[in-house]
Amino acid sequence: MGRERITSGLEAELAKHTGIEIHGGNLRVVFMWRRIRCRESLGLPVTKANIKHAALLRAAIQHEIKLGTFEYGRHFPNSKHAANYSSAKDERLEALAERYKPLKAIDITPMTEEKYAYAIDICVALVGGDRLAGILLPEDIHVLRARLIETRAPSTANHYLATFAGFLTWCESNHYCVSGLASACTRFAMSDKEPDPLTHDELDLLISKGCLHPQDSAAISLAVYTGLRPGELCALAVEDIDLQAGKLEVTRAITANGTFKTPKTGKSRTLLLMEPAIEACRVLMGIVADNPKQLIRVYQNRHEWRDECVSPLLSPATQARKRGINDWFAPTAWNTKWAAIQRRAGIRPRRPYQTRHTYACWCLTARGNLAFIAKQMGHKDFTMLVEVYAKWMDDESPDEIKRIWTEISRTITRGKLPRASCRNGLIT
Repeated sequence: MGRERITSGLEAELAKHTGIEIHGGNLRVVFMWRRIRCRESLGLPVTKANIKHAALLRAAIQHEIKLGTFEYGRHFPNSKHAANYSSAKDERLEALAERYKPLKAIDITPMTEEKYAYAIDICVALVGGDRLAGILLPEDIHVLRARLIETRAPSTANHYLATFAGFLTWCESNHYCVSGLASACTRFAMSDKEPDPLTHDELDLLISKGCLHPQDSAAISLAVYTGLRPGELCALAVEDIDLQAGKLEVTRAITANGTFKTPKTGKSRTLLLMEPAIEACRVLMGIVADNPKQLIRVYQNRHEWRDECVSPLLSPATQARKRGINDWFAPTAWNTKWAAIQRRAGIRPRRPYQTRHTYACWCLTARGNLAFIAKQMGHKDFTMLVEVYAKWMDDESPDEIKRIWTEISRTITRGKLPRASCRNGLIT
């Protein structure tokens, strides 16, 4: 009877305290931490005093978890879970992002830093800036992907996810969060958009009807017949052009906020010019012949740059009726001008980048050498040409075998290749 009363009293005491259990004859505390249900045996026999002690310990643990100061190994140093559960530190996502951004900025240009910071801030806000990085699960990243794609184009969402994945990789390597979060930032599949090049008639309309100033018509001709990226076109200087040699040097690009950086590949390139491009350069150089040189800074990254004293080849100030106009076109300003020119010309609207596609497609249709075209456009090799512009290479395929045989026949006639002889029905 006495033992029953003692047991009854312990059960009553145990019922008063949530999260205290009996396991293997000893007391065990149960609590939630980082979305994980943790159970740890205290190795204490079941007594009223020990039950109260366990309850006070659990309350202290919950208080530390709320404050973000809980250390698993300190309370349970002999637990087999201590090493795994203690690997992540309790840091809030927003604080980690602010710590990460200046570290990332060391290796990128100021304009890229601005884009990265914006993307990270968007993702952190959607996930929850006050949340502890250590409790995030891949599910949270999946929810982020769903929220990003609700109101954004796949390309924009992919940019955000790629930037956020870099941040999460840093968090994982410093044990601020569990592994696997960065890999959960999978990109959205995108349908391949075929190039939409201008036709020769459309180019004529742009120049004859759309352009109101010789600078505009010359700039469009230069864009179409060189394949320059819009940022590279707007950053051209008079000093980059050698009319006598018929070439220009692509050494910089201009960003949306008006800062200069190295071209997309990080390397300069020499571009050989066709006759229309040479004439366009001659017109543009004549327009800005009296303009003074300007000192500009071209960034390679945050801590490397070069200063140049050059004259802008395309300048908004050339056509401006008021003072205080920028001396260089930013890509956004060129986009606006390009849209107005297309509207006046009455052609189907396209992005300015399509002038680059036009150059590639026209060169390929003219059976230009793939390696040469890729070098002109600043590609590492001609892989992209084959992938992106296959349609324009295939357009000439029915007549290609005839052209090849004609060239081979001429070579044979000149004696540069041995004539084929027929033996037993085999060509040797």
